[in-house]
Amino acid sequence: MTEDQPGRQEHAGGAAGQSASAGTGQEHAGGAAGEKAQAGTGQEHAGGAAGEKASAGTPRAAPQRFLAEFRDAVSVRTITLIAGVLLLQLGFILSYVGAFHSPKPHRIPIAVVAPQQVSARAIAQLNAVAATPLDATAANSAQQATQRIKDGSIPAALIVNPSASTDTLLVASAAGTSEATAVEQVITAIEAHQHRTAAVTDVVPLQSGDGRGLTGFYLVIGWIVGGYLVAALLGVSGGARPATTRRACIRLLAMAPYAIVSGLGGAIVVGPVLGALTGHFLALWWLGALLVLAAATVTMAFQVLFGVLGIGVTVLVFVILGNPSAGGAYQAGLLPAFWRAIGNALPNGAGTDSVRRIVYFGGHGITGHLILIAGYAAAGAIVAVAGSLLNDRRKQPTDGGVLV
Repeated sequence: MTEDQPGRQEHAGGAAGQSASAGTGQEHAGGAAGEKAQAGTGQEHAGGAAGEKASAGTPRAAPQRFLAEFRDAVSVRTITLIAGVLLLQLGFILSYVGAFHSPKPHRIPIAVVAPQQVSARAIAQLNAVAATPLDATAANSAQQATQRIKDGSIPAALIVNPSASTDTLLVASAAGTSEATAVEQVITAIEAHQHRTAAVTDVVPLQSGDGRGLTGFYLVIGWIVGGYLVAALLGVSGGARPATTRRACIRLLAMAPYAIVSGLGGAIVVGPVLGALTGHFLALWWLGALLVLAAATVTMAFQVLFGVLGIGVTVLVFVILGNPSAGGAYQAGLLPAFWRAIGNALPNGAGTDSVRRIVYFGGHGITGHLILIAGYAAAGAIVAVAGSLLNDRRKQPTDGGVLV
């Protein structure tokens, strides 16, 4: 029994040693786990630092992206177009306000009927008025003066009666109410200075539906707007410059039926529908068709020459310059020199005066206007086709296969 005890102790010691070894292994495992945990913590710190760096870089990149997007959205071409719109806007204001802000009569024609011994002195007195509002010439008789008013040659006539204190002033409000009113004011002032009076007779009055004689003016504006809008629309939908000369010819041909229908529509509106201008349906219809065609072909010519910018040039010609000088609100005798000079040289003015003469003056004196409007239509078509031919030739390849 006693000999076996030392053996049991040795076995117990071995077991204790094994337990100690196991504890040591656990300590090593715990140390490894701790090292892994520390490594993980270090990675988290590194990741956090990287995130902070990325976050710090984001605010600096945002302005660069915005500037790039702005440059892409607002190109130099866009800025140029915006500048062009601004110039058109300012031109519109300048032209309309410049033409209408201070109307003054200037050399408005007036015939003077008086006895021979009085006629020369009366004419000299009228022409000597400051700022020359009137341009007086002699007429042989009241009948002759009246006929000249009725055929639209002059807007007014003064019949002097030396044996009485009252003279007679003949006017044609149909030729323009502003001009007739201006003549009446000037004559009234002159007569009052001489202690005389003037009885006013309207030889060619306006139709009852034509308030202030503006119907013809707005009718012409409507026709011209329709003409350049349809051409601009075709340009926007199919390209400002026609792809081929054949396409250009097709567009021009398409303008003709539109012009006929547009002219018809305008004549129906002011005649049968509203009763503003009555009795001259066919003449107004074909005048309108010619005006629409002229506006359309000129617009197309500008598009062929200048691309999209051609629409702006059209607005400049027909709206900014053409409307104020057309003699609508104020006739030529009341406009400043520039607008007075260009009025009848543009379709707006030629068309407005043609409507007046057709409705009120038997069509006298419209031949020149019709030739001018037809000339615009023909010139627009010729330029559009010629410009398209040049564009076709530039697109044709050379012998080397390079487009020229």
